[in-house]
Amino acid sequence: MLDAPSITRIHDAANQEWHRSPSTQDEPLQTLEQIIRAQHQANFSLWHEEDKARDPEATDPQIATVKRSIDRLNQRRNDLMERIDTTLLAHFHAALTDHPNSRLHSETPGMMIDRLSILSLKIFHTEEETQRTTATEEHRQRNRERLQLLQEQRSDLARALDTLFEDITHGRTRFKLYRQMKMYNDPDLNPAIYGKQSGKLASKSK
Repeated sequence: MLDAPSITRIHDAANQEWHRSPSTQDEPLQTLEQIIRAQHQANFSLWHEEDKARDPEATDPQIATVKRSIDRLNQRRNDLMERIDTTLLAHFHAALTDHPNSRLHSETPGMMIDRLSILSLKIFHTEEETQRTTATEEHRQRNRERLQLLQEQRSDLARALDTLFEDITHGRTRFKLYRQMKMYNDPDLNPAIYGKQSGKLASKSK
């Protein structure tokens, strides 16, 4: 079972690894560590696709391609967040079964690990800005201050996650799997998709 410091080390090591040599393959999904890496990989890819979407010189076709990539990656990010929670529910099954009426935690561990993932990316890129030689000293100093705040926020969240794990183990707290219920990628739920499909069917029937 991983603790929060181990999870932040996974995120930080992956940032270093993938910025040196971007991964083009999906991560394996056998162990909790692998699922956490895969979920972070989705956030990592999302981060850089979002950068492309904000390029002022990007063409409309390029932005459309990036937008579709962002939708796909965001779906994977959320699916893997749920998979983290499913894996942890199995790990904590005995404690959760023995204490079904313990205090319900509104945020799941998967949601917190997702937030840690995003914070690790913010820390990595903010640290880069503290060292950017093409920027002003004022810019670097401002980012040093931002970096301190981000590191504090991640430390606080990591401690909160470890506290949650401890409380679950001792029957003080429980959590549920909360499905994200994303609708925009489902052709049966997105009217922009099923509306066009209905129109095509109607025109064929004439």
